[in-house]
Amino acid sequence: MKQKHLVVIGGGAAGFFTAVNAARMHPALQVTLLEKSSKLLSKVSVSGGGRCNVTHHCFEIGEMIKNYPRGAQFVKKAFHQFFTTDTIQWFEDRGVALKAENDGRMFPATNSSETIIECLLKEANRYGVDIRMNAAVKKISMFNNEQQVPDAKQKKFGVYYSDTGFLEADFVCLACGGYPKASQYNWLQFAAHHIEPPVPSLFTFNMPGNSITGLMGVSAAHVIAKIAGTKRIAEGPLLITHWGMSGPCILRLSAWGAKELAERQYHFTLLVNWAPGYSEQQLRREWMVWRQQYGANKIYQRNPFALPARLWHYLLQQSNITETQRWSELLTKQQNTLIQLLTASPFEVKGKTTFKEEFVTCGGIDVAEIDVNTMQSKKHPGLFFAGEIMNVDGITGGFNFQHAWTSGWIAAKAIAQMAGN
Repeated sequence: MKQKHLVVIGGGAAGFFTAVNAARMHPALQVTLLEKSSKLLSKVSVSGGGRCNVTHHCFEIGEMIKNYPRGAQFVKKAFHQFFTTDTIQWFEDRGVALKAENDGRMFPATNSSETIIECLLKEANRYGVDIRMNAAVKKISMFNNEQQVPDAKQKKFGVYYSDTGFLEADFVCLACGGYPKASQYNWLQFAAHHIEPPVPSLFTFNMPGNSITGLMGVSAAHVIAKIAGTKRIAEGPLLITHWGMSGPCILRLSAWGAKELAERQYHFTLLVNWAPGYSEQQLRREWMVWRQQYGANKIYQRNPFALPARLWHYLLQQSNITETQRWSELLTKQQNTLIQLLTASPFEVKGKTTFKEEFVTCGGIDVAEIDVNTMQSKKHPGLFFAGEIMNVDGITGGFNFQHAWTSGWIAAKAIAQMAGN
């Protein structure tokens, strides 16, 4: 019997996991991986500041899915086949120990993404995966006896790549990640799948000309941020940068509000509560107590919110409070302005910046057209999907990688079983 052939398109986490697991589960299967660039596993390399945030320390599926703005019900079903515990075990079985940090993110114990990359490359070499780089796919067709046919049941796939490359395949797994532009999905037209228009998901907020950028490098451990005029709200650490704001709180907000913010062309007002334990009304009541308690203290030197000194001084300056003023000397106007800024500082956002190189896409192949038990297309037998090409995305913290490992493993298992039949 002729050897079956799987072509995996995309040399990222999902593509590699599909390729190496399919080759391992069915040694007689020929596996070819095509990567359009000259670099493999690029997101793995830069994730987590070069440490690779492999997954998240969460072992309850119901809790885990709360971190996926899109595709939560799809991954809920998928996680029953391959979950965080399986990811940890998979890497440990290959000599890669993972560790959890206080915020739940999990990294290799070596603190280096190269450990993950070397593990996956070693697996590919061990099971004979044919890796071809600078192999950008141009077209995919369906064939029967070298003739293009409409009958999906009899088809093979013809994969055209680079200038002259051509591969005939029994199975194709699309694991080519997300795209910033829908037009880059054009070679997927053969599949006639519905594609949810892709827009960026994880990104930081640009605030050109805003004085807050003078505090670049300052971080607040816990804030609540809200997009004015919407129900979008998030909390957590916030980092002030030279272009605006970043940090987990902002990235969560960008993920959950990805579509709305794209529709607004990334022009909106951000409201930040620097004192998340208080509403404006609650703070006004507390203020009277502090005013008596700290009356003789200079307000610049007595900060009841444990905010970074530079940020506290900035808010005081914005309230026209001088360095020499004491708590008891605050004018009503100054006090009202400061309370308002502490609970709802307004910032005009005009644009976005990709979070480092960890671009994540909201949008992609409609998961209603994918069998969650196999990751196979419901329209075209033999066509599979893995990773971010699907309309599934998570917030920052290892959730997107877990989806990549899960979908890649499920696709690999299904392909291996089909190849053996």
